[in-house]
Amino acid sequence: MMPLAVPDAGVGHDPWWVILIKVLFIFVFLVVLTLFNIWWERRVVARMQHRIGPNVHGPQGLLQSLADGVKLMLKEDLMPKGVDRLVFVLAPAIVAVPAFLTFAVIPFGPTVKIPFTDTYTRLQLTDLPVSVLYVMAIASIGIYGIVLGGWSSNSTYSLLGGLRSSAQMISYEVAMGLALVTVFLFAGSLSTSEIVAAQSHQTVHWFGAEIPLPGWYAFLLFPSFVIYVISMVGETNRAPFDLPEAEGELVAGFLTEYSSIKYAMFFLAEYINMATVSALATTLFLGGWRAPWPISIWDGANSGFWPVLWFMGKLMCFIFFYIWLRGTLPRLRYDQFMKFGWKVLIPISLAWILLVATVRAVGRETNFSRTTLLVAAAVVLVIAVISMFVPQKPKEEPAEVADGEEFDAFAGGFPVPPPLPSQQTEPKSKAGSRG
Repeated sequence: MMPLAVPDAGVGHDPWWVILIKVLFIFVFLVVLTLFNIWWERRVVARMQHRIGPNVHGPQGLLQSLADGVKLMLKEDLMPKGVDRLVFVLAPAIVAVPAFLTFAVIPFGPTVKIPFTDTYTRLQLTDLPVSVLYVMAIASIGIYGIVLGGWSSNSTYSLLGGLRSSAQMISYEVAMGLALVTVFLFAGSLSTSEIVAAQSHQTVHWFGAEIPLPGWYAFLLFPSFVIYVISMVGETNRAPFDLPEAEGELVAGFLTEYSSIKYAMFFLAEYINMATVSALATTLFLGGWRAPWPISIWDGANSGFWPVLWFMGKLMCFIFFYIWLRGTLPRLRYDQFMKFGWKVLIPISLAWILLVATVRAVGRETNFSRTTLLVAAAVVLVIAVISMFVPQKPKEEPAEVADGEEFDAFAGGFPVPPPLPSQQTEPKSKAGSRG
């Protein structure tokens, strides 16, 4: 006989063999997902560029990523002269190991019954009261591997790539953390499973009528969702924000001196981090494993193993977004990238947090309609966004240097080289006499 309700013992109470199965599943899942994402990225970009892409090894070239991985493992491992050997070897591991640990708190689905047993378990390895902070803390450890890898390589290009990566990580991690504050305000928790449960439904009262809306925070907190999506691309060093490994400037950045399996571990961590931030975005903004509308109308959509399918569908949509950006947008300049993070994303995040907190506080302490407050907040936000696109006053061009005057390289606030002889304007009398 089937029980009337699925028992939920929560997390942390599973038998040891269930925990072992979950750990192995997460490890195998991330490795296989990385191999698939590499193949998918090459196929999608090839289609965008009217090429064929990998199609020889395996059906539709599905084994091409596996062949490349085996090739990297069997290649000779070179150790450049003058490197710090211990740090040089440990750096790839420092990057790769935290990438696997972050998936420990990502919920894949609800409580299910393990086939061929009488044991019920939640499709999540573990959960914490501060799960989101755990993900961000573990993800931040990977930056040390990149910085140490660039420093220990005894190469100028590698060192500059590592320093760029540290500055980029700090800048966009601040914006990413601020984007999540509004989610915590609405959900009232930092637990990933509770945030998913808080997005189950949402009802808006408009002129006395109850209008059901999707409970996804991607709709309710759209500015936070946009800021998070931009920040997660910068956080994972992906195009158009792949400044630490800009081959046009720094050869291959922090990877320049690496080869063989250590080279592969850096890319393994990069693709796993892509999956991690995508899974976190799915959990915090797209309802996690809950079925999207209109599939959610079906009573059994959010029970059993079906939610794993919905979770994977949302996750792959974010991965495709990564690939689409790489195939369409050119790389930004480093100063543009840093200016965008500190002068645009972070101020907008702070203003949005203040606006949401004010709406929440006023809605609780007064009798004002929350819908009216949300509409007013949306109007203020639209005006602020429009003001960002108002053209600025053009800067005045520096005056030309007359003949006989000494050139001041710092006249404009930053050093510039003097004009070339061909760029110097001749006096009108000489130009007229030559005519």
